[in-house]
Formats: sequence, C-alpha cells, structure tokens
Amino acid sequence: MVRQERALRTRRLILEAAASVFDEFGYEGATIGEVVSRAGVTRGAVYFHFASKRELAQGVVDEQFAEDGVPERACKLQELVDTGMVLAHLLPRDPLLSAAARLSLGQDAFDEYGGGGILGWISRFETILVAAGERGELLPHVTAADAAWLLTAAWTGVQIQSQKLSGRADLESRVAGLFRHVMPSIAVPGVLGALRMGPDRGARVVAEVAAARAAAEGGAEVEAHAAGGAAPLS
Repeated sequence: MVRQERALRTRRLILEAAASVFDEFGYEGATIGEVVSRAGVTRGAVYFHFASKRELAQGVVDEQFAEDGVPERACKLQELVDTGMVLAHLLPRDPLLSAAARLSLGQDAFDEYGGGGILGWISRFETILVAAGERGELLPHVTAADAAWLLTAAWTGVQIQSQKLSGRADLESRVAGLFRHVMPSIAVPGVLGALRMGPDRGARVVAEVAAARAAAEGGAEVEAHAAGGAAPLS
C-alpha cells in the first residue's frame, strides 16, 4: 500500500510538472527533459507512468476530470452554473487546467486528439441538464444534448476571447455574463430567479469545498485520536 501511494504521488507530481511545461511551451515545444527537471524525478520514472509525450499530454487532459470541485446541488441548473464558474475561477490559477485547455482547443499539434477534454465537458454538462429536466427546471423546448453542446461551445469561445484580449483577467465576469444571457432561454422562471450567477460565484464555491474538506479531515483526525487514545475499561 505504501508503494502504491508513493507511485500515485509521483504520477501526480509528474502530471503537475508536465502541465506547467505544456502550458508554457505548447505540445510541440514541450520536452520530456523539461518535465523531468521540473518534477525532480528520473526520466525512467516518467516513462514508467507515461510511455510517450503524447500519453503524458493525454494524462494532463484527463486529469481535469479526476476531481470534481462542485458539490451536488438540489437545483441542477445551479450546479451547472457552479461548474462553469468554478472552472472560470480556477483556469487562470491552475496550470493543469490551463494546460488541458490549451491542449484541447487545438492551439497546436495536439488537436489531433479528437477535441481533448471538450467531449468530456459536453458529457458532464449534458448529465447535469438531463437531471435538471427530470426536476422540471428546463423550459419545454430545451433538449439536454443540444444545450450541453451549445453551452460548452459558448464557454469555450468566451475562454478563448478572454485569453486573447485580457490574459483571462476578466474570465470570471465574462462567464458570468454568458450565464446571465443564456439561462433565461433554458430555465423555467421559478428557477431562473433563484440562480446565483455573480462573477464571484466560482471563488465562493471553491471556498465552500475547501471548508467542507477541512472539516471532514478535522473530524477524521479527532475520531482517530479518540480511538487511539481511549483508556481501557477497568
């Protein structure tokens, strides 16, 4: 188990280093040597986990789906907004997400990979929208698959334009504007009025998740301490 945990940590370390390299140099300019240098591991360790640069790039693209930073909501359209806003908040701050976006959007040779993470985001949005439809949150004309495709395309366009014009400095406000314009054509009035779509929504959800994680870890530590320190019955 210790060896397995060490291997998982090494793999994550390599992916984080690779993400910074891909984000800085693109797929064509990135080298395994630079990844080795930034990760502080051997070349053999990299090739143990990833057989080629292509496989390493795919690992970076896939890793963006490894952790879900959005809590499940009773209102699925709020969950959809939160998903988009958390991504907008993290993209300028997380090299792994930034690199995955660059690799997925065909900005260099990696566009041969069939859209990278785009299909994954379409699928995630569609799953949430299907659930929203089952809860009566969608207007009658809305089809989950079509709405997911269009929302993903619109979000992608906003991200690219924000990157080109402001280096993503205005990404959160632009994505919030996207949702404010799109949601009236998707959500029933009763749901629309309750949606929280401010530009600070992503930061608030990230803080909510971090607080919940810290509370859970603290509770686990207390339980472990209590179990380990319990006095024997006399």
